[in-house]
Formats: sequence, C-alpha cells, structure tokens
Amino acid sequence: MTNPVRKFFTGATRDVDTNKADFEGFLSPLVLRRYGEYMNRHRVQSDGSLRDSDNWQRGIPLDAYMKSGFRHFMDWWSGHRGHKTSTGESVEEELCALIFNASGYLHELLKSNKRGEECLRQEGLPAGYVLAAHPMAAEALRDEFQRDDQGTGV
Repeated sequence: MTNPVRKFFTGATRDVDTNKADFEGFLSPLVLRRYGEYMNRHRVQSDGSLRDSDNWQRGIPLDAYMKSGFRHFMDWWSGHRGHKTSTGESVEEELCALIFNASGYLHELLKSNKRGEECLRQEGLPAGYVLAAHPMAAEALRDEFQRDDQGTGV
C-alpha cells in the first residue's frame, strides 16, 4: 500500500501531512514567548543563584506540582472573578505558573509510565497495565494480575 504524496508547484514532493501532529497550529507563539519569559525570570532563586533552565526535569514530586498548581489555579480563578490574587501577581503570571505545574506533572507521569512499563516487562506482565504514576502502581497491578485466575488482568 502506498501513501499519497503532495506535489508542490516547484516540483518537490512530500508525504501528505493530514495525520501528522500540527504543532505549529496547536501552539501559540505568543503563549510560548510569554511562558519562556516567565520561566527565565524564575531561574533566579531566593539566594540569588541562577538555576539551569531544565532544572525541573531532574524530578519534582507529583504532590508538589499538584499543590502548587492548585494554588495558582485558585489565583487564576480569583483574578478571573475580579478579585486580587493571593500573590498580587497578574493573571498572566498565574497562568504561566499553572502551565509550569501542569507540564511538570505530565512530564513526571510520562517518565513514570515508561519506567513502570519496563518494570512490568521485567515481571512478565503485559504492557499497558501502568495507568498511574503512583510508586505503588506497578506492584499493585502485578498483585492484581497474579490473583486473576485466567491471566486476563480483569
């Protein structure tokens, strides 16, 4: 089976892109620029030292992301309702903080699920059982799978 090909007026050809992720369309340069400015400002720590831009990728617990994200959500909501934020920051700042926490949480989930799937493979369980990033998820699912008489996992 051959895939359809696009042909440009120059004669150049490429595969069609109808089923490919359109990151340029999904993302806003205005939002990414504002978020980058927010992140750059927050590289300076309370002691004056400068942390690496990817410092957060070393790992932050999900609970820390959730608690911080919820505080920023409350401030976003307050600002939306015309009230002051608890920090005195703008709604833009609160939204950037919320994006940070949601992105970091998702980053940790994706990392954890990859590690969890590897653990399950080592235990001889089918991939796809890791649905949560909780540290006990793989162990609990392994135990549940072993209790299942027919090995169906349900």
